Amino acid sequence: MSVDRPPSLVPAGLLLGAGLGGFADGIVLHQILRWHHLISARESPRTVAGLEANTVADGVFHAGTWLLVVAGVAMLWRWARHPDRRPAGWPWRALVGLVLAGWGAFNLIEGVVDHHLLELHHVRPGPHQAAYDIGFLLLGAALLAGGWALHRGAGRAPVRHPRS
Repeated sequence: MSVDRPPSLVPAGLLLGAGLGGFADGIVLHQILRWHHLISARESPRTVAGLEANTVADGVFHAGTWLLVVAGVAMLWRWARHPDRRPAGWPWRALVGLVLAGWGAFNLIEGVVDHHLLELHHVRPGPHQAAYDIGFLLLGAALLAGGWALHRGAGRAPVRHPRS
């Protein structure tokens, strides 16, 4: 006999956070501030061909972050529709904490892999680029730790029931 265990909120929140964190990175750092593109340390965006290559790489990056968000929303939908969830209401603090933790995990993984191991780009190349790269990792660690603490602390907070 198989028992239908309720799905966990953790993977849904972490995936949502990683995807939204990736969107924030791409939109703010790649497009608005134009500090870097995904492969700007390998392919200079100062030429037309280089900018085209960087734009395609950024698009692939954004497609990946979009897939993370879609997977997170699908898992959240599954979590919310489970019969055990209906009377309990939404644990908003736990979900927000998981989203922040997922964003932090994204920053840490992307920062270590892309900035340090593969050297595809730096947060802000030029003077003080190491400080920007380290700051990015510290922000990721703070988001991960703070988000996880918020998630864990939410289990002790009363759940608010929606008004009928």
